Amino acid sequence: MAKVMGIINVNRESFYEGSRRLGAEDVEKAFTKMASEGASIIDIGACSTRPGSTPVTLEQEWEYLEEPLERISQVKSEMFCNGQEVPEISIDTFRSEIVRRACDILGPIIVNDISAGEDDPEMLETVGDLGLTYIAMHKRGTPDTMQTLTDYPDGVVAEVKRYFEAFAEKAEKFGIEDWVLDPGFGFAKTLEQNYELLEGLDELQSLDRPILAGLSRKSMIYKLLDITPEESLPATCILNYRALQKGAAILRVHDVKEAVQTVRLFEKSLNLRG
Repeated sequence: MAKVMGIINVNRESFYEGSRRLGAEDVEKAFTKMASEGASIIDIGACSTRPGSTPVTLEQEWEYLEEPLERISQVKSEMFCNGQEVPEISIDTFRSEIVRRACDILGPIIVNDISAGEDDPEMLETVGDLGLTYIAMHKRGTPDTMQTLTDYPDGVVAEVKRYFEAFAEKAEKFGIEDWVLDPGFGFAKTLEQNYELLEGLDELQSLDRPILAGLSRKSMIYKLLDITPEESLPATCILNYRALQKGAAILRVHDVKEAVQTVRLFEKSLNLRG
């Protein structure tokens, strides 16, 4: 069954205001709610990737994360003692030092790195040494330059496939056995390329890795429909269903309950067809 990853942004500049959770108490409430709604993974990040967002230093990133992670560690222990199912914790960061500090508080985590190790030369070695699950995402450039780096002569699907074929060699070199492929919807891709990528998602299955689809409330939805991110939930559910049809194993979403419902409907349909 596909997994649902809930998003918690500990940063004021995330493109979708509804995902912003500032402070330990706010993060704890969001974590508890997402867990109760059926999230298998909860992804916590402190660096916005929105174009024009303010860069965050390592120490600022940790300042945003430290207390919320300590609170979540306590909540996880309480849930475990009460016999409740505890979601896995993913940290959305491109910095290896943040990974090490987060592990000191939480123990083993999932690392969700939008740079696939390119922004920190120590990231892949750190993940391999700690034996962590790793999510590698395809992008080009920085938040402020990537929208101009969208020339893929052979098509965006072929580009993404080649990128992860090369990453597979890096992962093997650094002893990363458990890694997830994120094609990077919205990152260095035009609106048309995003839909081309969605329709070609099944071509990435030949890499034999779980595929994560991060489509939730993104500009490929609200720009096409001339609506706002806040109005984009119904369309997000439709695209998430299509991603499941094309082989997505993880849906990264702002709205856990609706994504879990989408997965259940898809699985029911799949079972009837099977």
